[in-house]
Amino acid sequence: MPIHVEPKLIAGNSNQSLAKAVARRMSLHRGVAVDLVQARVERFNDQEIFVEVFENVRGEDMFIIQSTSNPANDTLMELMIMTDALRRSSAHRITAVIPYFGYARQDRRAKARTPISAKLVANLLTRAGIDRVLTLDLHAAQIQGFFDVPVDNLYAAPVFALDIEHHFNGRTAEMTVVSPDVGGVARARELAQRIGCGLAIVDKRRARAGEIAEMTVIGDVKDQICVIVDDIVDTAGTLCKAAELLCEHGAKEVHAYITHGVLSGPAVERVSGSMLKSLVITDSIEPTDKVKAAHNIRIVPTAPMFAQAILNIWNGTSVSSLFEADSLAPIYEGMYSRG
Repeated sequence: MPIHVEPKLIAGNSNQSLAKAVARRMSLHRGVAVDLVQARVERFNDQEIFVEVFENVRGEDMFIIQSTSNPANDTLMELMIMTDALRRSSAHRITAVIPYFGYARQDRRAKARTPISAKLVANLLTRAGIDRVLTLDLHAAQIQGFFDVPVDNLYAAPVFALDIEHHFNGRTAEMTVVSPDVGGVARARELAQRIGCGLAIVDKRRARAGEIAEMTVIGDVKDQICVIVDDIVDTAGTLCKAAELLCEHGAKEVHAYITHGVLSGPAVERVSGSMLKSLVITDSIEPTDKVKAAHNIRIVPTAPMFAQAILNIWNGTSVSSLFEADSLAPIYEGMYSRG
């Protein structure tokens, strides 16, 4: 076993750009070059996944960077097979860095004869050999308890607060944070408290799955800059309808800050043609060219936060210190100015 164990990064195919950015930020933080471990993650003709690690990892502290985003099943299998390869190569500890944890929306049995897939995925990862998980904005906080290993759940809210203070400098007094549903009130309230503004809720009632019968605004949004906050935007249908409803109720501008930009199907076109002045997402899911080209979609980097969290896990210091904007401000220095 090495005398001094170094943190080593390895990445699957789901978000290579984020993995490389994390390596660059770790190099800056440490003053020592940090590169991704050389490996190949390929597929046979029948799409069976094969992994080969080209460097010695015996006794090393390994961090696998892999979002389980589209195609979710493929990226999840990549993560498990990479874990098995590292475990059989005698890595000392294996931490799965999962910026976007797929299957998180299936966290409970909402109807009879349905699975709790988030728990199943947690079991699969644990049995594959994961020793620890680092993720961002889990859809439901209780998913941390689905794992029998430690889970560090980072939050995008402190970074969003920095971004809002920078881009809306001097205008936060006329802002209202909006939850797109009753279930997201806690997330919206937290951001509202961070930037010191009011809170409103869009209450929606569904006639059947995927079909909204009625939407109502709870709270006063007249002449306000509304900021919709959520953890996932998928097809963006509900988000765009909420923005339209807020404008009908007198909102001056509508923006959205959403952690994970799944943005499947017609989502980008809907956002581009909607009442949203801007949609801000993180790079937890690698953005497509269409997302990058959209005039009203902006991407906030998470590499500084993940790089610092990995270093904190490696050297045994607090990860919860990254839950506050004051702790993140120095890490994001040069990107955001405060006040």
